[in-house]
Amino acid sequence: MDITRIPQLKHTESGNFFILAGPCAIEGEEMAMRIAEKLSGISDKLKIPFVFKGSFKKANRSRIDSFCGIGDEKALKIIRKVGEAFQVPTVTDIHANEDAAMAAEYVDVLQIPAFLVRQTDLVVAAANTGKTVNLKKGQFMSPESMKHAVQKVLDCNNDKIMVTDRGSMFGYQDMIVDFRGIPTMQQYATTVLDVTHSLQQPNQTIGVTGGRPDMIETIARAGIAVGVDGIFIETHFDPANAKSDGANMLHLDYFEPLMTRLVEIRKTINTFK
Repeated sequence: MDITRIPQLKHTESGNFFILAGPCAIEGEEMAMRIAEKLSGISDKLKIPFVFKGSFKKANRSRIDSFCGIGDEKALKIIRKVGEAFQVPTVTDIHANEDAAMAAEYVDVLQIPAFLVRQTDLVVAAANTGKTVNLKKGQFMSPESMKHAVQKVLDCNNDKIMVTDRGSMFGYQDMIVDFRGIPTMQQYATTVLDVTHSLQQPNQTIGVTGGRPDMIETIARAGIAVGVDGIFIETHFDPANAKSDGANMLHLDYFEPLMTRLVEIRKTINTFK
């Protein structure tokens, strides 16, 4: 997919990777605008094409008392406001067939969660909106098997597709990234590396997912060196008190230094093409 076809995407001429970045979940308007303002400024400064990410609801929770959202329409309106205020495209994940048409009214990219990427009806519902579809690779799937998920979208006459690697399950409580999968999936579609979810430590006995944020830069550097098209990073100004996935998010203060180093790596890689 040519990323220039995503509405409002800037800096595509820079030769940089692009980023899908933002909080795990929309907790309110003030937090979303605060994070988006910071990310938009970094994007403009470093000329990195930027898509704002925020989940309007969280359906995949370990416990029934986990935070699920502030209300579907309320959260989607906040995401749309972010896009309009900062003139950036937006992405959110959907979990049920009926979510597709609803979310498509507010965002530019519909994301299929990793656990649901084999759900044909859900993928087709997203594809039929005509929006760009981001297919997260299942933790249980090989990179090669993602060609079938891509084909489902293509069969709906929609060629606006991204695939995103978010690691593979290793044992019961850890994830690993097989970087061989990036060039494999690039044969099928524009390919993104979800850095922060690749560092999750799921299935903790307390019912709250853990993570390894100290390894974010390691995974991100490797992805850029391999030549991934885009980087997915969840970030928050207060990860310790975030309502979802705080254990593996990048603190917002560290985002610009990390992106600066990744841009330099990409420049170096580009000189060898």
